[in-house]
Amino acid sequence: MDRSVTHARLIEAMSEMDIIDAHEHLGPEQDRLDIQVDALHLFGHYCRTDLICAGMSPDQYDGLFDTSIPIDKRWTTFRPFLPHIRHCGYARPAFEAARKFYGFDDVNDETYRPLSERMAAENTPGIYRRILRNECRIVTALTQCGRVVSEAGLLTPLLHMAYYAEVGSAEQIEQRAAERCATVERIDDYVALIRQGLQEWKADGVVGIKMMSTPAAEAVEDEKIATQAFARIRDGADPDPPDKSALYAYLMHETLDMCGELDLVVAVHMGMWGDFRTLDPQWMITVLPRHPETRFDLYHMGMPWVRVVGVIGKNNPNAWMNLCWTHIISPRMTVSALDEYIDLIPLNKIIGFGGDYSSRCVEKVYGHLLMARENIAAVLGKRIDRGAMGFDEAIEICRLWLYENPKQLYRLSV
Repeated sequence: MDRSVTHARLIEAMSEMDIIDAHEHLGPEQDRLDIQVDALHLFGHYCRTDLICAGMSPDQYDGLFDTSIPIDKRWTTFRPFLPHIRHCGYARPAFEAARKFYGFDDVNDETYRPLSERMAAENTPGIYRRILRNECRIVTALTQCGRVVSEAGLLTPLLHMAYYAEVGSAEQIEQRAAERCATVERIDDYVALIRQGLQEWKADGVVGIKMMSTPAAEAVEDEKIATQAFARIRDGADPDPPDKSALYAYLMHETLDMCGELDLVVAVHMGMWGDFRTLDPQWMITVLPRHPETRFDLYHMGMPWVRVVGVIGKNNPNAWMNLCWTHIISPRMTVSALDEYIDLIPLNKIIGFGGDYSSRCVEKVYGHLLMARENIAAVLGKRIDRGAMGFDEAIEICRLWLYENPKQLYRLSV
């Protein structure tokens, strides 16, 4: 990444700012404490994609974290692939974590054993606070781990729309009804159950729900057909009716309206992952204007459809652009797209950072945040240097993207 004096000054200023981490998958701290960690855990999570792309088998990858196998043997499996992924965006946070938290400038044949020992010694209560609050200055992290967690306010939960909007069997309906002490005979009863569930989630501190941008989001909504499909599933006549997509569409739109009424944000996964054709951001083009009172947080710049998402953001006042995950997927693509977003989108609709990590590798949030600061500085620094904006103005933009915008979007009391 190109550097300048301005670039360095911006990074320094951002390092002194409080941060709202706008997307993680961190569970309770105890999830991390229950793991026997070592140096190879730094190369878990997203590094899996690059390691397997480089030739490692899925079984070999899984074996890297089987601590019943001696670390020397697991390192022998890992070592040949390290040079191939060392310069990928996914790997850099591992090296930054080794340096910042454990005092090792590299992960190699000489350091993996003492690094592992140091990581095990540091895997103690308070590790979340030491990493997230003390070193990253993260005030709170919006997390999706399938549970309501808070860790004394350090984590703020979102839960998944699929829990209610996807209906798979009569048993599933009965279970959901039992959890809410409700009776569900008809689709109207189930819609009331969704409202009750969302209200209870909000009372527990949930600030939003998560959905995916898939073809199902654009399925034809027909209340009559949805009612018939629900009845067949509820009665056990057909757990997979051919018009099930209409049922999902109906329940999805009902849920999205409720989110607007209850002041819950809808976070939308777009783009990257697996067969990303099914996660095209364009599936949401008709959904957003249908729910003008509902706020949508569009994840990952929709990579690789970064320009498409920019145009969606430009055309929809209820859409925010969230750069979570993007800084490690491709720093260059992130910088290029963010520079265009300044031209396309009001500055108060951009969210600058979300680490997107699980408890297993919480240390890597720090390295990802470093990369986010660098990318933001690269974009704003060039604009300052060519006279397009002032330094003080750029600092305020950084504060918007890293703190104020997610705070306002999610109505956070921090």
